[in-house]
Amino acid sequence: MAIRRFQVDHLKVEIHPDSESAGKAAAEAAAESMRQLAARQESVGIIFATGASQLFMLRALVSIPGVPWDKIAGFHMDEYIGLDENHRASFRHYLRNELTSRVHMREFTGVNGNADPATVCLEYAAKLRAANPQLCLLGIGENGHIAFNEPDQANFKDPIDVKVVTLDAACRQQQLAEGWFDSLDEVPAQAISLTIPTLFRVPKLILSIPGPRKAHIVKRSLTEPISTDCPATILRTHPDATAYLDAESGAELESFR
Repeated sequence: MAIRRFQVDHLKVEIHPDSESAGKAAAEAAAESMRQLAARQESVGIIFATGASQLFMLRALVSIPGVPWDKIAGFHMDEYIGLDENHRASFRHYLRNELTSRVHMREFTGVNGNADPATVCLEYAAKLRAANPQLCLLGIGENGHIAFNEPDQANFKDPIDVKVVTLDAACRQQQLAEGWFDSLDEVPAQAISLTIPTLFRVPKLILSIPGPRKAHIVKRSLTEPISTDCPATILRTHPDATAYLDAESGAELESFR
């Protein structure tokens, strides 16, 4: 299968043969951006997502030689409230396993889901503003969320940077289906999340969206009117965003050439 490339509004899309090649392509694009940014500044803020969609990309990224990790100030975009940070579903646990234990970063600031949420939101927002992230590596959820901005809570003009959100049924079911929890009752009801305007202040977005479970929402994101009914539709308005798909997640896009 040849790589397919096309553009929908401002959003660039690449469809690769499989999830490993899509992840590698996204990682190579991220590494090149990190090199360029590090050549111009001593500290480069980068926001990292988590979840099954990011695994191939992250594992490729940490194995690429010459990435200036010593200049990277890392952040992540969301965390469950009340979940022990050593639980396999904790995003802090995930990023320790897949990122910070594998490379030597300048620094990494995590979202503490076990402290007072209001205080965490304010403090994390201030740290992000100070770091001024230049790159964000992310995905989209099966319900179209970006970070944990669910369809019923997403706000394209959100006045705050970081907030408490209530996870909807589709989001919680996705976390269970991906194997992070043993039962739906174990999936936390709330999380701390960066808002959409916070993500959109970042000049470059690299999206990794593999797998058959994402095919329908990818099509919705590219074809529906831009609205919070499917928050990921807003990605079509970002000036520099690229989505890396595999054949399965791009299966419903035959009309795009």
